[in-house]
Amino acid sequence: MSSRRLLKAASAIREVVSMAILTELRNPRVSGVTVTGVEMSPDMRQAKVHVSIMGSEQKQAECLEALQRSAGFLQAKINDRIETRYTPKLEFVIDKGVKHSIEVARILRDVLPKEEEPEDEESDDESTEPQE
Repeated sequence: MSSRRLLKAASAIREVVSMAILTELRNPRVSGVTVTGVEMSPDMRQAKVHVSIMGSEQKQAECLEALQRSAGFLQAKINDRIETRYTPKLEFVIDKGVKHSIEVARILRDVLPKEEEPEDEESDDESTEPQE
């Protein structure tokens, strides 16, 4: 199976799942969720949905569990909107890429030398004026 076809199917599934989570899923535990990507198995029977969830570790775990419980509903939405031979079984995993990038940026800020801020030109002008 061509990788182009898998990428196209993954993109379509990402779009359907993200819109369904945003507009149609009524579970209050599912909030602050962003679908960052979808990985398809070569036979297109399974899809791993990568999600970024804002909040504490406990909130992330609760939200991930709620998403897993809503997988059947989301698979039905995929079946309604995308014409494929098989509707892929959804598995949700937390994408830690965003949190890792924030942590790396914080570490770099701490390690790299701080640049001196240029002095404000107006304050220079005021200090050089003769005082009467």
